[in-house]
Amino acid sequence: MHFIPEKLDDYIVVHSENEPELLQQLNRETYQKILQPRMLSGHYQGRLLSMISKLVNPKNILEIGTYTGYSAICLAEGIQTRGELHTIDINEELYDFQRKYFDKSGYGNQIVQHTGNALEIIPELNKTFDLVFIDADKDNYPNYYELIIEKLNPGGIILSDNVLWSGKVIEELKPDDEDTKALIEYNKMLKEDPRIETVILPIRDGLTISRKLGN
Repeated sequence: MHFIPEKLDDYIVVHSENEPELLQQLNRETYQKILQPRMLSGHYQGRLLSMISKLVNPKNILEIGTYTGYSAICLAEGIQTRGELHTIDINEELYDFQRKYFDKSGYGNQIVQHTGNALEIIPELNKTFDLVFIDADKDNYPNYYELIIEKLNPGGIILSDNVLWSGKVIEELKPDDEDTKALIEYNKMLKEDPRIETVILPIRDGLTISRKLGN
């Protein structure tokens, strides 16, 4: 969904940083071989994730929802030399596909893959994080947030994708639409939580930047 005119959106992409060759390859192969390729972060959002990560310069990153690994590589571009990126996905069939591109990226030794239910995996991670990216099943966004907020270092950033959900968050809620219901609850939760400050960016399907208060 475009929240600004498509021609202006195209202009923004053209005048933003170029997509690296490896990520172009990953993009193409995802569309050729993997179901639901629109789940990919893609060129523009990928460059935004990279830029934010470079500004934060995190030691440890947590990603919930790996898919084919595009966003993980973008986030890894800003990681510290001895840092780690832990990425979680429930689809074990994508593990080898992800690993192939992680190793090609030059960040392979810093990217740790976890396969399974994120609600079970996150509590077992004995780390704190400077940057978290949430892009998984929408109905669990509030649950993910409750698990990660205490693992987020003061000043740390949470990025939440798809928070505008094609504009459904402002439409009449259908009784059986659990994803939209969860996102409405999640957006309200972020706005009202005194532990963080939050801004929603109306790019692509909506991206929230939340910063944990403290030094």
